[in-house]
Amino acid sequence: MKKSKIVLGYAPTRRSIFSAPDAVKYRGLTAERLRELNVQFIDIDDINGEGLLYDDDGVAKAAAKFRACGVDGLFVPHCNFGTEYAVARLAKELGVPVLLWGPRDERPDEEGVRLRDSQCGLFATGKVLRRFRAPFTYMTNCRLSDPEFERGIDTFLRVCSVVKAFRGARILQIAPRPYDFLTTMCNEGELLERFNIQLAPVPMTELTQAIRAAKEDKGSRTAQTVRYINEHMDVRIKPEQVATVAALKVAMESLAARYGCSAVALQCWNALQDEIGIMPCCANALLTDEGLPVVCETDIHGAVTALLVQAAGMGDAPIFFADWTVRHPDNENGELLQHCGPWPLSISREKPVLGYPLAFDHPGAVSAQSKHGDITLARFDGDNGEYSLLMGAAKGVDGPYTKGTYLWIEVENWKRLEAKIVEGPYIHHCVGIHADVVPVLYEACKYLGIGPDLYDENEGEIKAYLRGE
Repeated sequence: MKKSKIVLGYAPTRRSIFSAPDAVKYRGLTAERLRELNVQFIDIDDINGEGLLYDDDGVAKAAAKFRACGVDGLFVPHCNFGTEYAVARLAKELGVPVLLWGPRDERPDEEGVRLRDSQCGLFATGKVLRRFRAPFTYMTNCRLSDPEFERGIDTFLRVCSVVKAFRGARILQIAPRPYDFLTTMCNEGELLERFNIQLAPVPMTELTQAIRAAKEDKGSRTAQTVRYINEHMDVRIKPEQVATVAALKVAMESLAARYGCSAVALQCWNALQDEIGIMPCCANALLTDEGLPVVCETDIHGAVTALLVQAAGMGDAPIFFADWTVRHPDNENGELLQHCGPWPLSISREKPVLGYPLAFDHPGAVSAQSKHGDITLARFDGDNGEYSLLMGAAKGVDGPYTKGTYLWIEVENWKRLEAKIVEGPYIHHCVGIHADVVPVLYEACKYLGIGPDLYDENEGEIKAYLRGE
């Protein structure tokens, strides 16, 4: 997977009654530290002689520059006390996630003079941002060399990544949901009106046309995919079926590019099997491994979840789309995550088998147990006009063999999680990732306009982590 790139607008601020030279000094030191951390940012060094935000003229110039550069978030270090109204006006104007921070103040000098009072300014700015109804993230008042600074910057970049993926997302919807799956119905108009999430619906015939084109094209993409499958999988289907799997992968990738989509929700049965004679699971797995999530049963909310979790991971690990299925036979807090075979090959614990699924008679499914380890599980969903994001931790554990792509997991309290899924607004689908991104998703919810719903009773711990404890 490619690493996500997030660009910050860097708008350090000061107030006139405190030391301007010291503010300029910390503007430079903070920028230098960001470069050490490989953070991409756009500064405001050209808007005035100091490169600092402190008046309305600076707000207008900074907003125009950041908007033109398409920044994904706003970082406003308080290099001395800061100008809270300028920060709030710029934040409101841009409408992107905001990171509020100031460096620890030094001890007063021999005459009792303080140069910056940065912490006091943070208190003022936090209040004014609330008055402006501009949501913000707070990174604790710390030194540039403190580990809290590096961790806070990384968390904020991931929050910006989630918000960027969510706002204006476009989902390629291939065919309607299966008739039996009322669970995966969604309100397309409401998704657009409330979140600017768009669907790009295409009929099954358009997919089959794209598959034929991929097969007829003598270029490299389909042939490369066939080679990749044969090299990385235990193939137990016919060569012509492998070629169809590869063509399906290339076709979905091409359609997503044509319609400007960042995720795919596919009606994976039964019309697809009638048209091309295979299951799409392996093609889904290959695309998801490359950073284009493909989810099953035309689950639009599942596709949104995949984008959110993938963005929080920022390329550290691929996501996987799973069913919550059955209780572990021996572990009271255990559960089976499973699906016919759409999980990325890179998370497999063993060499994946390309063969037949458990519940269907057509080839093209993947069988492999996922590697264990700590994971995050999440589900974006809604009904009756209310949307939320269920999230929490789990870990892989041993359990009986089963078919498809699967992982037995253990959570802190399965009965509590089970009740949340049944009572809603969630369904049997979730998205997992081998990483702890719960704090990132929790913090991102304040910018997405949805409620965070933790299935572990650890909100206090997450808030402590976010404030640098």
